[in-house]
Amino acid sequence: MSYQIITFYEFKLLENLPKVKATLKSAMDELSILGTIIIAEEGYNATVSGLSPNVEKFVAVLEKTFGTKLVYKTSYHAERPFLKAKVRIKKEIVALRQTVELKKGIGTYAKSADWNKIISDENTIVLDARNDYEVEVGTFRGATNPRIEKFSDLPKFIQENFDPREHRRIAMFCTGGIRCEKFAPFLKELGYEEIYQLEGGILKYLEETPAEESLWEGECFVFDDRIAVDVNLRQGGSEDARPLSINPPKKTPK
Repeated sequence: MSYQIITFYEFKLLENLPKVKATLKSAMDELSILGTIIIAEEGYNATVSGLSPNVEKFVAVLEKTFGTKLVYKTSYHAERPFLKAKVRIKKEIVALRQTVELKKGIGTYAKSADWNKIISDENTIVLDARNDYEVEVGTFRGATNPRIEKFSDLPKFIQENFDPREHRRIAMFCTGGIRCEKFAPFLKELGYEEIYQLEGGILKYLEETPAEESLWEGECFVFDDRIAVDVNLRQGGSEDARPLSINPPKKTPK
């Protein structure tokens, strides 16, 4: 038996969040879908898993509830990668704690097929927009590690280490794309001229790029019990390097 894991997000105005939460939680329970969905007025962000027929039914519920055509990335695992079904209402679907105009990020997306050429240019600053413990597991060759504990620390790193008058070309990436989609317009507002964000993130790059052409080194950290996936999007061998403050030990059932 294999469990399908889907990851998806969208910046989209949502209303009546308590009703949305109740609808999604009920469907998760009915279809045995486990994982976490974060909803906010600005949109949704989630990774969930289940048996493929049930995932297909759940996608239909999601599309009806959100009024959208769901775009998601898929991988598979022999065991359930999550223990619970959670739907959480938050202020942001990814916490930057900065006000940004998302439309300023339009035109900054880079396809997987173009990514290697972009980051191989010596004038390009390649920025890993993820947390330090994620970068330890793997990153793109030559990428800058900002050594941050959380995404909301990234603006400070940029302001202390780069200058838009000098560093004009930045190519950034994250796991699935959501952090970059929020950070690209932030960089634009700071005055950076040429910004690229890897469309679909690392996971889409690994899915679309042949191993012999890949500039990815190591494994990719994921926020579920697999800990990391390899270049073939199968469970890797990395250990969980998250600080205890972020990932406290799981309690052993009595």
